[in-house]
Amino acid sequence: MNKKLWLWIGIPVAVILLAIFWYVGTYNSLIKLNEQVSNKWAQVETQYQRRVDLIPNLVSTVKGAANFEQKTLEDITNARSQWQAAINPEQKVQAANSVESALARLLVVVENYPQLKATQNYLALQDELANTENKVAVERGRYNDAIRDFNARIKTFPSSIVARKLGYIDRTYFNAKQGAENAPEVKF
Repeated sequence: MNKKLWLWIGIPVAVILLAIFWYVGTYNSLIKLNEQVSNKWAQVETQYQRRVDLIPNLVSTVKGAANFEQKTLEDITNARSQWQAAINPEQKVQAANSVESALARLLVVVENYPQLKATQNYLALQDELANTENKVAVERGRYNDAIRDFNARIKTFPSSIVARKLGYIDRTYFNAKQGAENAPEVKF
């Protein structure tokens, strides 16, 4: 009789302990995935900030070497200000797209100024900018990978139960803006 009593008590206790261990493990892994997504976004922001920090130097170099379209410089300055004022990831993505668009127009305009392309400062800044753009692309990819892992985990059963209790919802992927596949148009 003693063995039956242990079975009647032991099995439910074991099931409860397994459920608790599963919940704690799932909870901890969701927290880690959420933190990983946040970390990857911070890496994207770091590269964007690096790009934005290069812009004043690029603009000064271009201003000093060529007297060209003022609107392009104003667009770049405005886009940089938007980036610095952005609060959430969606605003930062929108501002980053504006920066990319303005920089692309600037680089197209610069093609018409051979004396500018030959200056050492401009060449160094252009290399830095190209390097930064590569880093931005890599970090965006890593961010989207982390989002994919997080979103998949919070949607799959039984993890979705814990995710719902934590209030986790789908994170938004970093997508290219509409028309990004087209080269920027510069008119003189």
